[in-house]
Amino acid sequence: MASIKFLGRILIAWFAAWCVLMVVWNAADWNGGELPLIFRLAIFVGMLMSLARGVTHLYRVRTIAGRVDAETLSNRQRRRVELACDVDEAFVLVEEVVRELPYVQDVHARKGSLTVQAMIRPPRAEAASRRWRRWLGSVDRDTRVSATVTPADGSSSAMVACEPDVGAWADWFYPDTGVSLDTVETLMRAITQRMAVRRSRERADARQAAMEKELTAAQLGLLQAQVEPHFLYNTLASAQELVRTDPARADRMLGHLIDYLRRSLPRTDGSLSTLGQELERSTAWLEIMRLRMGERLAVHVDVAATALTIPMPSMMLQTLVENAIKHGLEPKPGGGGIWIRAGVDTSLLSLTVADDGLGFRSDGAGTGIGLKNLRERLRLTYAGAAGFTIGNNFPHGVAATITLPVHEGASHA
Repeated sequence: MASIKFLGRILIAWFAAWCVLMVVWNAADWNGGELPLIFRLAIFVGMLMSLARGVTHLYRVRTIAGRVDAETLSNRQRRRVELACDVDEAFVLVEEVVRELPYVQDVHARKGSLTVQAMIRPPRAEAASRRWRRWLGSVDRDTRVSATVTPADGSSSAMVACEPDVGAWADWFYPDTGVSLDTVETLMRAITQRMAVRRSRERADARQAAMEKELTAAQLGLLQAQVEPHFLYNTLASAQELVRTDPARADRMLGHLIDYLRRSLPRTDGSLSTLGQELERSTAWLEIMRLRMGERLAVHVDVAATALTIPMPSMMLQTLVENAIKHGLEPKPGGGGIWIRAGVDTSLLSLTVADDGLGFRSDGAGTGIGLKNLRERLRLTYAGAAGFTIGNNFPHGVAATITLPVHEGASHA
């Protein structure tokens, strides 16, 4: 029924045009009121060509849309699609899709108004024959494409319109053979396909991030569970010897060891620690090392009180302190000092551990799994908002600095 109405509308339009022409001709009393044969033939041929294009239009619409109704038969097509991304990403996506249309020209993307406009100009015949073919109605018209992106709450939408580049009156006489419908459906498929690829990539990135996070958590758990057996053995051996020679010193060493082990228990809830808690753990460890190294180790702590309650991942300060002692001060004849400094500048916490030990060594000590794990945890926890640097300390030793955001939310790791 829709097909019959569509073809009938074309016949009615041409019949109405015939009637208007006859009224005008008779009113002007040209040629005795009789319409010349050439005009009659032109109208008849035009009507036949329009009917032929109408049949082609019906066939293409049924092929493209799978149905024939008022919506699909229209020469002017509009579609709205919801996009699960912010307005800037949506605008870039829509612009890229429009630019990839076949025979597209004159693409104008206006980011300020969130609109993209373009013209579809199919290849024409030679200039010599184009004029006659256009008169016969066999040359396709240009198609105007316009897209408008509208922001929404956390997402956006795009309205896409495709229509012939002529006035609406021509729709009654000149079907576009389904070009507008084909173009708008092509745009919808391309946008949907790109959004599907984007969602697949996001899911893959999320799975990869989850796997990396689990791996890093497992590595941290392993490091915490190990608590360095040789450190425990050496500490207990030192305490055993001190029990016979200096019981008071042995008692202090065991007290610090108990305090360190209690604070080194893994956090089962996965939450962040605080700088104050991490400083207590590292201080207990350093007290043990001071009892073992004696005057060869000097500890200097300069941490602002306002920084103690700032959240941070556990074991990071401990990693830097252990590296400073093991790779910088313990191997150095005469020992040296270690400095722990922390302060808050606007929205950033700066935490530095420095020593005046041997510095960077050619054997690569201090560049292994501990620092690699630290960098990875910072990346996963703060999504690029945190930083870590390590370099030479003047005049001797190494200085390592962690920079953490104070007010930005961080995923617990």
